[in-house]
Amino acid sequence: MDAYRYSALLTDLYELTMLAGYFEKGMHRQTAVFDLFFRRNPYQGGYAVFAGLQPALEYLSQLHFTAQDVAYLQNLGMFKPAFLDFLREFRFRGKVIAPPEGTIVFANEPLLTVEGELAEAQLVETALLNIINFQTLVATKAARIVSVAAPGVVVEFGLRRAHGPDGGLSEARAAYIGGARSTSNTWAGQVFGIPVKGTHAHSWVMAFPDELGAFRAYADCFPEQCILLVDTYDTLASGVPNAIIVARELRARGHEVKGIRLDSGDLAYLSKQARRMLDEAGFPDIKIVASSDLDETVIQSIRGEGGRVDIYGVGTQLATCGGEGGGALGGVYKLVRFDHQPKLKVTSDIAKATLPDRKKLWRAVLPDGGYVLDIICLEDEQPRPGATVFDPLNPSRSKKIPTEVNFEEVRQVVMRAGRILSPAPGLEVMADRCAVQMLRLPKGTTRLTNPHVYKVAMSAALHRLRSELMRKAQENQPGYRKG
Repeated sequence: MDAYRYSALLTDLYELTMLAGYFEKGMHRQTAVFDLFFRRNPYQGGYAVFAGLQPALEYLSQLHFTAQDVAYLQNLGMFKPAFLDFLREFRFRGKVIAPPEGTIVFANEPLLTVEGELAEAQLVETALLNIINFQTLVATKAARIVSVAAPGVVVEFGLRRAHGPDGGLSEARAAYIGGARSTSNTWAGQVFGIPVKGTHAHSWVMAFPDELGAFRAYADCFPEQCILLVDTYDTLASGVPNAIIVARELRARGHEVKGIRLDSGDLAYLSKQARRMLDEAGFPDIKIVASSDLDETVIQSIRGEGGRVDIYGVGTQLATCGGEGGGALGGVYKLVRFDHQPKLKVTSDIAKATLPDRKKLWRAVLPDGGYVLDIICLEDEQPRPGATVFDPLNPSRSKKIPTEVNFEEVRQVVMRAGRILSPAPGLEVMADRCAVQMLRLPKGTTRLTNPHVYKVAMSAALHRLRSELMRKAQENQPGYRKG
């Protein structure tokens, strides 16, 4: 099943009007390079988890305007016949550079770089931002939740609160990359091979004359996968005791209850009491599942209070990317080279000035594998230990690269001439990459509050180029008076 056959009309109208203008002015065949990046780490955190690359590449490789697409644009009455003819033959034949999915990334460094004719590189802006922004944000949220839940595990429960069916599918995929290695979403299970997990709802219990009868009926239907929701009436007075009765009956038939689920109340207290009751009854292996509007801060609180939860079902806050500093990643897509000349956006706010030209992204790594610093260099550069590098947000600040480091290139060419260069690895490979790289971050980077600020720097040569282009741009402004 192809989950990612997106329409060529998955774009903002202004991408098409610009494209038509470039076509009319004879500019559409000139070469252009765009960088996709974000300016602030989400959730006021210390990192992000890159996700969405494979869907983005599938979109690019399949991009074309159908007869119905062209007819719709013709009916808008905005576009000339010659341009519509151009769209009929349009394909993406450009080059893409990106990190592998599951890579830990940071603000202000290039993630995707798209190079090709201006027409193709410009048109794909909106769709790429849509795909990469959302999946990177979800993967980051999942990684934050998983990091505080350990050694407990996280199940993605967010479909019913996700932003539409496609949002639910994309969210389950990205959450897996971030560390939630199972989902309640059976469509995501079919499409991506993600393990699916689930229990039953309160309505199951309410549909029977009593709670015990409901539990017995569920155990009869699913003796090998029996997880019982114990909070419909009274968790400790009836729910857990009835689950223990059914667990004994099921054991007598050669099966075991796998778990109980808590979906309301003081989860730290209830999980401790439930654990005590289950252990005393001889069921230390029954897992305790918790749900109910969980996120990383709630889970951290449960664990801090000595809660005994084994599995966290996280739904709303993961699917909607809730939390302070969440909601949207804020990725942008900026022109950095056009017609063989480096370009940059100049602004009075140096933090929003872009980094021009083709670039490489390098990661300085200690001998023990720990990450130290990311360095953005020009395409033909390679960083050297001991070299001076500069803060892109405040170029007056500089530092020297430690002398004992090696360098890993973060990105590679993943598409050339519109063709995907290698098959996508499985989601498990991406999730493993994320888990390993999280462990390589400097101490404190994954803290939920006041995290360590991982440094991203630009090389001296890139600093000089940006400064020179900014100076020339200012000189070309009306009313400019030299110093």
